[in-house]
Amino acid sequence: MANKRDLKKDINYVLGDIIEAVYVWELANSEKPTKESEAIIDEAIATFDDLIEKVNDRSVENKKAHFKQINQDLETKGRELIDKINKLK
Repeated sequence: MANKRDLKKDINYVLGDIIEAVYVWELANSEKPTKESEAIIDEAIATFDDLIEKVNDRSVENKKAHFKQINQDLETKGRELIDKINKLK
């Protein structure tokens, strides 16, 4: 089981890298509209806020299962965001 500190770092790194990838795409495609890319950034920030809120929830009885679910949510949402980045035109 990952501890709380490591899980927070993972969330920060994964979603930070996704946002950075969007910024790189925007720089490489500066002539194209960025509404879609801005929506991906907004979604990544909302995901970050949601996952950090779940990590900080102290009312959970089974912390191991709770953190495992958060880790799975991070992986799932991260892949969805990466797929959206790859589909940008």
